[in-house]
Amino acid sequence: MTAPNPYAPLLGAIPVERHEVRVLGGSTAYWQYGPANADITIVAVHGFRGEHHGLEPVVAHLPGIRVISPDLPGFGETAPITGRTHDLALYSEWLRAFAGAVAPGAVILGHSFGSIVVAAAVAEGLDTPRVILVNPIGAPALEGPRGLLTRLAIFYYWAGARLPRRLGDALLRNGLIVRVMSVTMAKTKDPGIRRFVHDQHDTYFSRFSDRDVLHDAFVASVAHDVREFAPRIAQPTLLVAAQRDDITPIEAERRLATMFPDAMLVEIPDVGHLIHYETPAPAADAITRFLAPSDAGTR
Repeated sequence: MTAPNPYAPLLGAIPVERHEVRVLGGSTAYWQYGPANADITIVAVHGFRGEHHGLEPVVAHLPGIRVISPDLPGFGETAPITGRTHDLALYSEWLRAFAGAVAPGAVILGHSFGSIVVAAAVAEGLDTPRVILVNPIGAPALEGPRGLLTRLAIFYYWAGARLPRRLGDALLRNGLIVRVMSVTMAKTKDPGIRRFVHDQHDTYFSRFSDRDVLHDAFVASVAHDVREFAPRIAQPTLLVAAQRDDITPIEAERRLATMFPDAMLVEIPDVGHLIHYETPAPAADAITRFLAPSDAGTR
């Protein structure tokens, strides 16, 4: 049974349209939320194994802002890019092309793996006035407080890619394993939100195109982090970090903030790597303040 979405009333008040655009020879599906004539447009990039639905709770708290939310190639409703390895270079190139085609000059937001994709694209020349990174990957995954679990994840994705295709695909889409991942990441004690989080992962976490794309993207997610690109990002940058994140500890996020020429860090307590599901209102509040004209005039 589908769990109730606690953010549905807010999201229902925001207009949404589905579109497609040709990027790198393939078709990228994306969703436009909010008024088409809004003063501010954000291109929002989701995390590993996710798709555009994952960022909807944050979008629900950003009325009046136009949000463009694509599915990454190989995830959700966007097919893989034919003949390409889905590594960080590919995703960075794709984002630069997508933003240039759909929303040139927009603010760029990335969550989790999306923070790496965004950081790489901006460092490599993506035109944007401001950068927002939610749950940024600010340190190597193997060095995080759950380094052992990361090693197990590496073996899991390796096995999924090496087993006979039917067995590998079944392993990667296994509902019990997805639920264990979900339970591990969730920090909220609110039973309604926990049910919603698990339902979201059950519904969308296996909407990847095939195991090869999933393995490529996973390797990219653990082989890179935002630190590689931070010194080359001159734009004002907002980091929205969780004080209980098991992937990048808050101490590493604080160090990451010092690596940018111009960055501010907002810390959210009592949440881990699921800010977008568990505490979207404080995240949206930080984003709204960061983008406010009065704030822009002081930076």
